[in-house]
Amino acid sequence: MTSQQLADELKRIATTQVSDITRAVKEGQKSIALNEVRDMARRLSLLADAFDPASVPEKAESVDDAQAA
Repeated sequence: MTSQQLADELKRIATTQVSDITRAVKEGQKSIALNEVRDMARRLSLLADAFDPASVPEKAESVDDAQAA
């Protein structure tokens, strides 16, 4: 992925998610807004993992540990 493709993808994610979050907040739908924030974080994390695949197993282990607690 080129830097331009990365920039385009980040803009797409941000534009879509922020629009959804803004709409939910304006409509007073707190839970939907929070879900959209979580979805944006998940999408950005997946994009980051695509650039650093070595960190994926470490991250999965820490998530498993946190869920077990």
